[in-house]
Amino acid sequence: MKKSGCETGETSNIVKNPLLLILSGPSGAGKDAVLTRLKETGVPLEFITTVTTRPKRPSEKDNIDYHFISEADFRQMIKQEQLLEWANVYGNWYGVPKQPAREALQAGRDVIVKVDIQGSDSIKKALPQAVSIFLIAPSMQELSDRLKKRNTESKTDLNLRLQTAVEEMKKQHTFDHVVINRQQQLDSVVSNIMDIIKAEKQREAPRQYDL
Repeated sequence: MKKSGCETGETSNIVKNPLLLILSGPSGAGKDAVLTRLKETGVPLEFITTVTTRPKRPSEKDNIDYHFISEADFRQMIKQEQLLEWANVYGNWYGVPKQPAREALQAGRDVIVKVDIQGSDSIKKALPQAVSIFLIAPSMQELSDRLKKRNTESKTDLNLRLQTAVEEMKKQHTFDHVVINRQQQLDSVVSNIMDIIKAEKQREAPRQYDL
């Protein structure tokens, strides 16, 4: 990954060249933890909250972790073309609302969306200029340990997620950037993502998005 010397204070470049960032990776890679740390640092990113039909977990908050909606409402959003992408993952629907992403980019703000591998593929096909980041654990063993530790899936679902992760790891070469999320090193991950943003903003041809 090529690193840049662009400083945060160079706001003119930020306004002229807003980025649509895709954060993806296997279950257990730590996508939610990374987004939480990014928010805590106050980085100037527009975080787009995913809509989903899956049940809310006890630790989650509606309209913060996800927008939890009914399947009927989800299908209505598809019909009205309100989603940037959508997919059925492990029996539940997930989608990225289009309007907040469009408004942020038009205002010159960088946008980051969290999606699964299917979702990343869909966005890149529709918007090839999107910057895709593949987040991975240092090893499959650690990925397995993380999934077991969070204790949110049945044994059958856990095995399915691990099997899926093995296949998803084979697609990391299709992403623009790969970031390793090691234990107790979230700040390093955030730093890597900020380096990616700075480097992408140095492109001679600004990225364009047709939303």
